Amino acid sequence: MPADPSPGVAGETPMRSAVSHQPGAPARAPRAPATSAVEVRRSTRRRKSVSAYREGGRTIVLIPARMSEAEERRWVGVMLDKLAAQESKRVLGDAELTERAERLSAQYFDGRARPASVRWVTNQNTRWGSCTPAEGSIRLSHRLQGMPEYVVDYVLLHELAHLLVPGHGPGFWRLLEAYPRTERARGYLEGVVAADQLPQPPAAREE
Repeated sequence: MPADPSPGVAGETPMRSAVSHQPGAPARAPRAPATSAVEVRRSTRRRKSVSAYREGGRTIVLIPARMSEAEERRWVGVMLDKLAAQESKRVLGDAELTERAERLSAQYFDGRARPASVRWVTNQNTRWGSCTPAEGSIRLSHRLQGMPEYVVDYVLLHELAHLLVPGHGPGFWRLLEAYPRTERARGYLEGVVAADQLPQPPAAREE
């Protein structure tokens, strides 16, 4: 699965339940509870960067003053997801990943997709995942580790679907329609890829 809407790369986040980004990507884990307040603060001094942090029962999102309301809504979602991913760093082992794939297959594909093996790999830098149907093997990029669970589940389902339907024709995408977070996960991955292509700010100089 290539690194774009269909599985492709992960972002990093700072410590202290705080995240900062040059317009880029989303994630889940204990995401901010639906009942917690989100406060958006606009700054004329901010040009491109967006950041967020927890403050008591609130989440503060800092954005450039020039952002449109549509961009604001998008970035609030992005930063909430990134905070959530930062707050949950537990990584599934290969055995747990295999069990997760089996549960997803049972839930969405009536158990018809039966992988022989599911494992993390570190040599997939342009793909989020890959599948070899003849062997029943599925491999996920290590860059997915730490991303929201729904994103990892989407990539797993994407590769499981390839055990049933080769290629990305209409039949393949009909299978993935069963997963309610397909579009959200694809949007998240698109954001991550976009963020990866942004120029990085220069490092701060030490006096």
